[in-house]
Amino acid sequence: MPADNTSASSARSESAWVRWTLIGGALLFLALFLLLPLVVVFAEALRRGVDAYWTALTEPDAVAAIQLTLTVAAIAVPANLLFGVAASWCIAKFDFRGKNLLITLIDLPFSVSPVVSGLIYVLLFGMNGLFGPYLRSHGIQIIFAVPGLVLATIFVTFPFVARELIPLMEEQGSDEEEAALVLGASGWQTFWRVTIPNIKWGLLYGVLLCNARAMGEFGAVSVVSGHIRGETNTMPLHVEILYNEYNFVAAFAVASLLAMLALVTLVVKSALEWRFGDELAATRH
Repeated sequence: MPADNTSASSARSESAWVRWTLIGGALLFLALFLLLPLVVVFAEALRRGVDAYWTALTEPDAVAAIQLTLTVAAIAVPANLLFGVAASWCIAKFDFRGKNLLITLIDLPFSVSPVVSGLIYVLLFGMNGLFGPYLRSHGIQIIFAVPGLVLATIFVTFPFVARELIPLMEEQGSDEEEAALVLGASGWQTFWRVTIPNIKWGLLYGVLLCNARAMGEFGAVSVVSGHIRGETNTMPLHVEILYNEYNFVAAFAVASLLAMLALVTLVVKSALEWRFGDELAATRH
């Protein structure tokens, strides 16, 4: 045992130059690939002053893109919240045929390119797609409209909540729920008073990640949006159009707003990890 302890201690006590080299390399990497791009985004956005920055954010197409982004996220995130809780409950609390298949399907958006997923929706719901004639005959438009954006966003974001909750629920087991049922609680009471309090921080963590991806998604929504200005352009798509038109100040202004939303998400995420680190760590085991 002393020899093992000595080996472990020596493995953890590297020389000072090795430690400072690793720390310096990590800080340099973060400065080059995280901090510097953020500084450039905000510097370019404010290059012509605050008035030009504010004008870029308040012009009609930008306002429409911001509203559409928030609308899509407001629909996709609650939908994935409901799906994630239901799927996690089924997978963690019950054994059934097809369980592994369900887990594989939940992970599918992580392995499929967002562009490919958007193309699949076009092949299904586009004018010449599988369901296109039926939708056209009933006056329903999905592709190049808000429903298509919502469907594409739901697809690329639905693993986040489920993947945070499944390991947490499996770690907690079902003893508390069973005890509540034995004591006379209904299934609904057990869910709200036992299950939800036990998973609330993991649930919030998953929702934050889901929301961040929903607002920043580009590939899938680019395929199904049609790039109709003022109607189907989300904020990332609006940034692309402005940049391609060499309207750099406006492009970086909208991009800075996306960056600020991402930073807010990161701050909340870090606060949750600091305040409830042990409970959140359980979601990764």
